[in-house]
Amino acid sequence: MTETRRMPAWIALGGAVAIGVMTAVQARINGVLGVRLDDGIIAGFVSFAVGLTALLIVVPLIPSARAGVRRLWQGIRSRTIPFWMLLGGMCGALTVSTQGLVAGVLGVSLFTVGVVAGQTIHGLVLDRIGFGPSGVIAVTPGRVLGGALALAAVAISLGGDVLASAPLWLLLLPFAAGAGIAWQSGANGRLARATASPITATLMSFTAGTVVLALAAGLSVAVTGMPAALPAEPWLYVGGLLGFVYILLGAWLVAHTGVLLLGLGSVLGQLVASVVIDLVWPVTGAPALWQLIAMVVVAVASVVVALPRRR
Repeated sequence: MTETRRMPAWIALGGAVAIGVMTAVQARINGVLGVRLDDGIIAGFVSFAVGLTALLIVVPLIPSARAGVRRLWQGIRSRTIPFWMLLGGMCGALTVSTQGLVAGVLGVSLFTVGVVAGQTIHGLVLDRIGFGPSGVIAVTPGRVLGGALALAAVAISLGGDVLASAPLWLLLLPFAAGAGIAWQSGANGRLARATASPITATLMSFTAGTVVLALAAGLSVAVTGMPAALPAEPWLYVGGLLGFVYILLGAWLVAHTGVLLLGLGSVLGQLVASVVIDLVWPVTGAPALWQLIAMVVVAVASVVVALPRRR
């Protein structure tokens, strides 16, 4: 198999930042949908179902995607594609359901900083053990410092009255989601390489996530009853389409960036976009302005120091 040709770091980083921006916008959309439905899990199911529907329309129209699906099926039947590569969507299911539970109540910024911590720690670990498609990536001082600065942004976000207005368990959910995003990036990247088709990996991710969320939504309905009627505003259903785009982009980019750098770039995009969203459309419990500014400054520094240097 030929080695993946690396794109310039600044282009790959720009793609990672775009993933972060889309993630932040999706978090607010799914958060509002979760509040409207009074059920974050069902909001996550709706979001994933919309993305899966879009993929089922698009994939048959693209010859390379159809070929990728055939390779996926052949790999599953011959067991050359291990089962764990098919489970990236389970982590995506955790992410969108957490968006519905947390982002609509505490704001996108606080949701994002919890995700930052999970992505940073697990991105370092997964790169070191070679989980991503680019293999083992050394833990250089710059990468460690970048991760530490990202965690510093999290610490800044917890200053002031944030913990007084938000229970700690609500912040632990985004941390788990961030760990899942790092794992999902590696698994989807490996599956994209195995099938030679990033969009096939995206389809598999959405299929697995939709199945998991359908089961969780059914359990939620059995315990708490039917949610409120689906809102009529079309923009509340765009979150799934954004997920389709950024999961596809991430599955393609992770071979060029590694799990940690992809995570740090998306962290930068998430933090900047979440600050703008919370300033324009604030919710109760959002961080103070000084915290928002400090979070962005520290997050930018975390990405800069982690960038690979030419010798």
